[in-house]
Amino acid sequence: MSSVAVLAVVLGVSAAVSAQTPNTYDATIATVRASEGFRKALAILDRDHDRLIEEIITLTEIPAPPFKEEQRARKYLEMLRASGLADVEQDEEGNVMGLWRGTGGGPLIAVAAHLDTVFPEGTDVTVTREDMRLSAPGIGDDTRSLAVLLAMIRAMNEANIRTQSDILFIGNVGEEGQGDLRGVKYLFGKGKYKDRIQMFISVDGAGGGANITHGGVGSRRYRVTFKGPGGHSYGAFGLVNPAFAMAGAMQKFGTLKVPDKPKTTYSVGVVGGGTSVNSIPFETWMELDMRSESPAELKKLDESLMSLISEAVQEENKARSTAQGPITADITLIGDRPSGETPITSTIVQIASASIRAAGGRPTYSWSSTDSNIPISLGIPAITVDSGGRGGRAHALDEWISVDKVPSLRGIEIALATLLSLAGA
Repeated sequence: MSSVAVLAVVLGVSAAVSAQTPNTYDATIATVRASEGFRKALAILDRDHDRLIEEIITLTEIPAPPFKEEQRARKYLEMLRASGLADVEQDEEGNVMGLWRGTGGGPLIAVAAHLDTVFPEGTDVTVTREDMRLSAPGIGDDTRSLAVLLAMIRAMNEANIRTQSDILFIGNVGEEGQGDLRGVKYLFGKGKYKDRIQMFISVDGAGGGANITHGGVGSRRYRVTFKGPGGHSYGAFGLVNPAFAMAGAMQKFGTLKVPDKPKTTYSVGVVGGGTSVNSIPFETWMELDMRSESPAELKKLDESLMSLISEAVQEENKARSTAQGPITADITLIGDRPSGETPITSTIVQIASASIRAAGGRPTYSWSSTDSNIPISLGIPAITVDSGGRGGRAHALDEWISVDKVPSLRGIEIALATLLSLAGA
């Protein structure tokens, strides 16, 4: 949320903010934290912490598998409407959102948490509780953040806080896996606010609230399907085999050299194909992931992949008979996330940093692949922060968060001070 405040400064919306030096970012945060409205909002968040826990449980127990977020989206739409936002709606991609109306004079800030989880349909999402620990698939990534946004909206309303900026609160679809950031891609590509959003904050995951993700790691993901004539493993022995072509491609892929800096990685994650142990398969396939902090390095890696797939196909067609047909490879792009960076020196990052320091923390900075990749790639100041508290085992069936009040509220306090500073409270 601090990115929102920072952007206001960068755009020169507020002369006072834009004239800040690193030392005065701390002063700006201190002024917001000392205000009556902020102190009142913190008291409301403290009073209503049990309600926050209840809403985390309610939302977690509504399944939201990839591409099937509808049920949770309907519930979140009702909750946004009940929180008092204006223009509450769902767009064609499935994102739900509502507008906090400012007094005018500030940039539109978007604050988003994603509705989807990585877990497939049929996963048991019942929440179990042991003391201050809640466990369930998706509870920290990113369900807690959805509830935190609701708690912040209500506290701002009841504390009678006013901001210059309009703030768009969003529960977006498609952040995880093959969702490929489809919700935020739609938001910035086709959504009604696409030309208005000037700052973006993604609230994603449960953590201590001290990390700021300012870099977007780009990725390209492919499904590569190798096809051939197939046949009986004994009777048709000698024909080309898609499995051998795929194995050759995987071996070549696994020996590619990539730089440590900018960090660049690759992996084959899923493989499949074939019909029986005693058949030459007519089709095999693999799904792979390539990532880099650098668009140029990702492009080089992509080009190397295309070349080695072609080489592996040619080698198999030369090694065995193509009398019944050759090996071919179909390459399908299944994920494309752009990379980029909001500089640490930018206002949005510095305001967020000052907010962390004011709460007694020490800011850390990281790169990752989140919804912020999209606005960052478009030149819009954006960061990803977590929703506070503690948690672990993300993307595992035993994912958990702590609802111990002190660290839980500390993370929300950091986010709220950041947002209000950016929005001109």
